[in-house]
Amino acid sequence: MRMEELPMHVPSELKYSEEHVWVRREGNRAVLGITEFAQRELGDIVFVELPGTGEELAAGEPFGSVESVKTVSELYAPVSGKVAAVNESLSGTPETVNRSPYGEGWLIVLEMKDPAEWDQLWTPEKYAETYADEQS
Repeated sequence: MRMEELPMHVPSELKYSEEHVWVRREGNRAVLGITEFAQRELGDIVFVELPGTGEELAAGEPFGSVESVKTVSELYAPVSGKVAAVNESLSGTPETVNRSPYGEGWLIVLEMKDPAEWDQLWTPEKYAETYADEQS
């Protein structure tokens, strides 16, 4: 199945983690959010817990959580770094993650500690192929 045939949106300019976090690289910074697939699986998001600015995150470690009407899911850092910015608007309007997962619903910005970790992330094609069968 080709990406343009998928029932989910997988932007080609992003990289992805197996845990459904997308990453947009901006120089040495990484903007993180959850994928359309993840927010669709979670359902209506009612609360987002994020780290504070200045916190150090390690790739593969939890950095927050997203609570929906169905469940609470931990968020795992796809790359290591220091939190440079947090999307503070999500504390008052967590549903923005559902409405705009790749835009206004971004979660945090990291100053990447090891930019080589970028190369370990999944391509859009790999992400799409891996989760295409789970689309309903």
